Amino acid sequence: MRLEPLPLTADHDIPGPLLSELTALYASNRDFHALSGDFPEPDDIRPEQVAAALAEELANPDVEVLLARGTGRLVGVAITLARHPDPADPDPWLGLLLIDAGKQRKGYGREVAGLVEELFRARGRSALRLAVLENNPCALVFWQALGYEVIGHRKDRQRGRQCTVLRKPF
Repeated sequence: MRLEPLPLTADHDIPGPLLSELTALYASNRDFHALSGDFPEPDDIRPEQVAAALAEELANPDVEVLLARGTGRLVGVAITLARHPDPADPDPWLGLLLIDAGKQRKGYGREVAGLVEELFRARGRSALRLAVLENNPCALVFWQALGYEVIGHRKDRQRGRQCTVLRKPF
């Protein structure tokens, strides 16, 4: 498994074949999108919606979209934030970890999370934070099993959804 930055064209677009792969990955996670409300129709996620969501993320210069590939196939995507907008928060954040639904429960999520942690450790960072939607208890169990500890509860900055904030020191 390897992580690679999202490649963009000279016009800052996602290449067509890759956008198709990403759309399939996002669409495979219908249940998560129904919980998150990130897409208005979780049963009908379209390429232009995925492109717009990723462009919105990438508008922040501290955001990095990383593709997780195993044997050449797109297995997942991780969206990271090097610096939180709150200056009192010293840690990088994992904003999204999305694994192809057909590949879940096979260790890919654990592996990609470990690669993201290694990436930040190599950059001299000492911990990683993330937020789990309060209505997603399975995700909370997953992250706690990886050693993340609950450090608080608050609403997310984009949509005001209730979240549990977790942190893992390295």
